[in-house]
Amino acid sequence: MILEKLGICSDLSLLRLVVDGIPPCRDSNLLIKDLKVDEVPLRIYQPKWPPAGKRRGILYFHGGAGTFGSITFERMCRHIAKKCDSVVVSVGYRLAPEHPYPGQYSDCLNATLYFMRNLDEYHVDPALIILAGDSCGANFATVICQILVNKRHLPKVRAQILLYPGLQGLDFQLPSYQQNASVPILSRKLVIYFCFRYLNRKPSYFEDIIQNCHVPESMKRKYKKWISADNIPDEFKIRGYKPQKYTSYKPEVHEAIKEVLAMTFSPLLAEDAIICQLPESYIVTCEFDVLRDDGLLYKKRLEDNGIQVTWYHSESGFHGILAFFGYGIFSFLSGEKIMDNTVNYINSL
Repeated sequence: MILEKLGICSDLSLLRLVVDGIPPCRDSNLLIKDLKVDEVPLRIYQPKWPPAGKRRGILYFHGGAGTFGSITFERMCRHIAKKCDSVVVSVGYRLAPEHPYPGQYSDCLNATLYFMRNLDEYHVDPALIILAGDSCGANFATVICQILVNKRHLPKVRAQILLYPGLQGLDFQLPSYQQNASVPILSRKLVIYFCFRYLNRKPSYFEDIIQNCHVPESMKRKYKKWISADNIPDEFKIRGYKPQKYTSYKPEVHEAIKEVLAMTFSPLLAEDAIICQLPESYIVTCEFDVLRDDGLLYKKRLEDNGIQVTWYHSESGFHGILAFFGYGIFSFLSGEKIMDNTVNYINSL
């Protein structure tokens, strides 16, 4: 933000440069192919060794608040392709604000439809399609899974893999938001800032949004059964939690950021009629993550609707930890454990 004010470069330009990281060396064990589908870049990873049978197909949506990140999220995709003997499709959905919200969902859906209609080309089993993502990419995976519930003419998704997902914009006073409000690398104010950047709006009303003044009273009442600290296990309140005092709704605040209350931005609001049809799910949460409780709440919603959930909680993990995966001494043991557990889950399908 300082560099942007000085006119040196925009915050998003710097973030995009840093997050894209250092390109890894060529991998002799993988066939890596780049293509575009409806102007959306895809990078497809296939093991070079002959398959024993048809492979799993994994669509991966990277994180980055919808405004940064790209298909250069290489190390994780390569690792999964090799360790799981799977075809991995990394989706380079176009970024906001240049490509306005909610275009990212259309890009992810179009990429998914392309892959589902061309499974034979990649020798993928139509019964083993997995949608995966981290952070906002996990949000995209969640929404696409919900959309595909009623697409009867397409292969049924086998599983969804949601790594520290962001799934709602109604309550910024959940225990994880209070406990990790100032924890790097994603603070509570930074979540709200990125929401505004994603929507191409001027950031404003931070304190009012933190107090949930952007949510109409009728909406609070309607969705309290699903989005509430009451649904968070007590063990996750030990580090500190104070129930929020009553705050009044402010229409001007709502108008500034109302999109975060939409079903796409907040797929935790989907009706039970949709949730009960979703595939088996794998959810990763991190203790030191403002979005931790989004994952816990979605886990509960899925389980309440009879959906099998495999859950892995990283006691020392933080949001975005997998961005460091594969960088040697800069990688975190907790991130490696998350990846090992995720690989084991995929191989169990």
